[in-house]
Amino acid sequence: REPRLAMTMGEDSAPAAPMADVPGEADHMQTEEQIGGRGEAAVQQEGGGKGPNYKLKFTLEGHEKAVASVKFSNCGKYLASASADKTVMVWEAHDGKHVCKFVGHTHGISDCAWSTQSDYLCSASDDQTVRVWDLKERQCLKVLQGHTSYVFNCSFNPQSNLIVSGSFDETVRIWDVKSGKCLRVLPAHSDPVTAVQFNRDGTLIVSSSFDGLCRIWDTATGQCLKSLIHDDNPPVSFVTFSPNSKFILAGSLDGKLRLWNYTTGKCLKTYSGHTNQKFCVVSTFLVTGPNKYIVAGSEDGCVYIWDVQSKEVVQKLEGHNDTVVGVSCHPKQNVIASCALTNDKTICIWAEEDSQ
Repeated sequence: REPRLAMTMGEDSAPAAPMADVPGEADHMQTEEQIGGRGEAAVQQEGGGKGPNYKLKFTLEGHEKAVASVKFSNCGKYLASASADKTVMVWEAHDGKHVCKFVGHTHGISDCAWSTQSDYLCSASDDQTVRVWDLKERQCLKVLQGHTSYVFNCSFNPQSNLIVSGSFDETVRIWDVKSGKCLRVLPAHSDPVTAVQFNRDGTLIVSSSFDGLCRIWDTATGQCLKSLIHDDNPPVSFVTFSPNSKFILAGSLDGKLRLWNYTTGKCLKTYSGHTNQKFCVVSTFLVTGPNKYIVAGSEDGCVYIWDVQSKEVVQKLEGHNDTVVGVSCHPKQNVIASCALTNDKTICIWAEEDSQ
C-alpha cells in the first residue's frame, strides 16, 4: 500500500451534514490574533517584507521505500523519518549523520512523533499498532494494540504520558504510555482518520477525516467540543494546531489549506497553489524567523511556502521527484525537512540562505 494514500470512499459514505453553528468561509477576515511562535512573538506581518530564501542543504538516503513522515525533535538535535519499508530512522539534524534505525513493525509506517523531551518516539503502522521507542536504549518499549485497521497517525501530549492515535478504523484512541493501555476509544469519524494532535497544554485533541470534518475533543472526558466543516465538504487530509493552539490549519483534497478559528467556527484564510487530490499531505507553521509562514508538501514534487497573512506563495522548493507527503520545521533554526514517496525515497533538508 502506498503510504498516505487517500482510499476511495465507499458508495455509502454520505457527506456529513454541515453543523448549524459553523458559518461559511469568511476569507476576507484578518487574523487579528497571533498564531503564535517562538517566544510568542507577534506575527502580524507588515507588507513588503523580504521573502524566504530556502536552498537545498543536503539529501538523506537510506530508506528502501516511500518516506511517509519526517519530524524534527523538540530539542532540535535530531530528525526522525518513518517509511513504508517498516522502519523509523533517526538522523543528526545539523549534518544528516545516521544515528539509528528502529525495526519491529511488520507493515509500513505512516507517521512518527517525538516526545517533548526528545527521548522517545512513537510510530503508527499499517500493522494496526503504535510502537513506542526509546532513543537512548535503542529499543521498543511498548506495542499499543487495539486498532482494527491501519494506524495512520500518532502524537504525544506535552507531558508525554499520553499518546493519541488515529486509524482507518475511524476511531481515535488515547493511550497511557507507561502501561501501554488504551484509556479511551473515541468513535470520532465516519471515514478514516487522517490526523490527530494534542494542543500545546494537552487539554484538547484535534482530529481530521475523509468524512470532511475536523473535530476538537476534550482529552480528559473524550467529549467532542466542536465540529468544523467547510461548505464544500472536501475530504480533510491533514490538520494541525497553530503554535499557540488558537487556530487549526486543515488541508483537504480540493487542493486548499484553510486556517480556522475553531472557537468561533470561522474559516479565516485559504491557501492554494499546491496540488493535493490524492494523498494525505502534511502542512505546518514556520515561525522561527521574524515572518510567519505556512509550509506544505505537494503532489507535484515541490514544497510550498505561503505568507500567513497575505496568503501568497512566497517560495516553491524543487528537489524531489515524487509526491512530497511530509514536511517538518526545525524548532530553533530556519530549516525545513521534507520527504517523498516511492519514486524518490529521500529526505531533503532545506536551509535559509542567510542562516546556518
